[in-house]
Amino acid sequence: MPTEQENFMAQALALAAEAAAAGEVPVGCVIVRDGEIVGRGRNRREEKQATASHAEMEAIAQANEHLGTWRLDDCELYVTLEPCPMCAGAILNARIRRVWYGARDEAFGACGGVTNLFMESFPNRPALVGGILGEDCRRVLADFFAGLRGGEKNRPSDLI
Repeated sequence: MPTEQENFMAQALALAAEAAAAGEVPVGCVIVRDGEIVGRGRNRREEKQATASHAEMEAIAQANEHLGTWRLDDCELYVTLEPCPMCAGAILNARIRRVWYGARDEAFGACGGVTNLFMESFPNRPALVGGILGEDCRRVLADFFAGLRGGEKNRPSDLI
């Protein structure tokens, strides 16, 4: 039986699939407060031609609007790929209390893949849990890039 965390990560994976179907790098994110999803996001950089249109940024903006506050200190974030430095910075600024991620990103990851911003002396650092449905998250990325590049194997880090 799936855990609560696996259920929320499955929701993020569904958003990643939507991103892939739209030709975007398949990353999805949900933000949860008291067991309810209050923000959803998926990569939309190509659609919007906007650097900051990462899944986490979209989900944070939706949660801010839904809750009517920039402070998300009673929220948890689930994302299919380890956050990059930009998204980790937004997570810190939003004061999100816990981050759950699926696949590690060895090229741009800011939660252990390259560096870990959450280990620095910033106030309001979130707890961090990696590997939630990690194989499923890696597979979505690998399949996307294999299709994009004619079957060539790619690292998740090639995506950001």
